[in-house]
Amino acid sequence: MTTLKSNAPTKENQKRYSKKNMWTGILFGLGVVAFIDEVIFHQILHWHHFYDKSTTDIGLVSDGLFHAFSFFATVGSAFLMADLHRRQAFWPKRWLGGIFLGAGVFQLYDGTIQHKLMGLHQIRYNVDILPYDLVWNITAILMIIVGLVLLKQTSTKSGGD
Repeated sequence: MTTLKSNAPTKENQKRYSKKNMWTGILFGLGVVAFIDEVIFHQILHWHHFYDKSTTDIGLVSDGLFHAFSFFATVGSAFLMADLHRRQAFWPKRWLGGIFLGAGVFQLYDGTIQHKLMGLHQIRYNVDILPYDLVWNITAILMIIVGLVLLKQTSTKSGGD
């Protein structure tokens, strides 16, 4: 009688690949939040382009490059996740912490560096921007906090689950 090998992750493998679980989640979080930003705010609502300091054509090209970045980040993270599954090391809670951290850091970077310091674009134009900025950046900070809490809970130093 043959015995089937379990494909369930082992605690030992999860701890060994703890950083890879986190970075896979971060990359996925970056890709997904960039994708959501591109689809909702750039394409559906037409609030802005990635680069608004030129013509509409240049704005559309910049959107295409931004969309390609989000696609490659998301697909790249899928390959990394497949490797974690192959190694029986996928750690969902740690991966989720990475997603929140990556999404929050990207959104906070976008809201502070790209919107304010570099002035590439604003969330919206011809409106009172303060409520939009507050919601954008507070949401980013909340995602970062959730991500850090989940990563702390799964820290190999604390013996997380």
